[in-house]
Amino acid sequence: MRKRLLVTVAAFGLLFTGTAVADDTGVDRGTVQEGLDELVAVGVAQGTQARITDGRTRFTARSGTAERNDPRPVPLNGRFRAGSITKSFTSTTVLHLAGEGRISLDAPVDRYLPGLVDRRITVRHLLQMTGGLYNYTDALAFDPQGFEEVRYRQWEPRELVEISTSRPLDFEPGTKWNYSNTNYVVLGLLIEQVTRQPYERVVEQRILKPLRLNDTTFPGGDTEIRGPHAHSYGIVNGRAIDTTRWNPSVFWAAGDVITTTRDLDTFYTALLTGKLLEPAQQSELTKTTAVSTDYGLGVFVEKAPCGTTIIGHPGGVPGFSTYAYSTPDLQRRVELSLSAGVGTGDPANAYGKLINEIFC
Repeated sequence: MRKRLLVTVAAFGLLFTGTAVADDTGVDRGTVQEGLDELVAVGVAQGTQARITDGRTRFTARSGTAERNDPRPVPLNGRFRAGSITKSFTSTTVLHLAGEGRISLDAPVDRYLPGLVDRRITVRHLLQMTGGLYNYTDALAFDPQGFEEVRYRQWEPRELVEISTSRPLDFEPGTKWNYSNTNYVVLGLLIEQVTRQPYERVVEQRILKPLRLNDTTFPGGDTEIRGPHAHSYGIVNGRAIDTTRWNPSVFWAAGDVITTTRDLDTFYTALLTGKLLEPAQQSELTKTTAVSTDYGLGVFVEKAPCGTTIIGHPGGVPGFSTYAYSTPDLQRRVELSLSAGVGTGDPANAYGKLINEIFC
């Protein structure tokens, strides 16, 4: 499933190229529905749900069903595994601690976690994916067939980091960019070291409770999705199996969050309007560099096909793909979740239809 999900995420990323002409006619709900229906029709998704904001207008849409062989639609308030969107929560927490003077972004990680990673790697390198740490998830199998063997395994964060540090750095710190989940597992450990509290509790106290994100959880080793949700599927030994339940400790602070489209909209709105961070840290959030051309500190800063700047993060974990992006002025926003189906069609056209309609 990991391969299929990465293809899905890659297809989404390819949309941020090319040209198109922006207009002021507003988002057409029919076109959005067509895009969602196509994602289901090509088999990429068993079900989809989306929350769209167009100025003062907000609407939700969905397609497919919550389960195979069951007519019930995907719940519009459904929980889902949002994968790497967790990184935005983790980075916000680190920046929050930086605003209190408890973490220095340009200090070596070794100051806080002696001996864990190369001494040249700084906190900023981790946040911006420029430290050169090998991506530990590249050493694990996430397709349904391979993942089935470790689906319920409990992983310890340092165990995940050791998978990375047992290999040489991909490059000298600060010289290149690569997307590595290892960075954010280390940041989770950093949060725990500085606060002397569990990562999940710190994020809850600093983000979830203040914003009243009551449907967002960091499940640790809990295999269930608590509350209404759609199911995901994959092919194992030639037959479709339900892949919804698994132990998310394999991603932890890099990708274990369970949430809803409403909560994601609330979170990113608060984050991008400066309600969660001090001004100095807020200015750091979306800074990119010549090395990290479209990645700030836990958020992507990209261009839609028409040239519109959009900020947010995608997420892909076994069974689920999620996208949360907004224009800087928050006038156009989308939170989209897909629960995996068992088809092998190409989703690029459907994604193009959605992104062009929402942002262009």
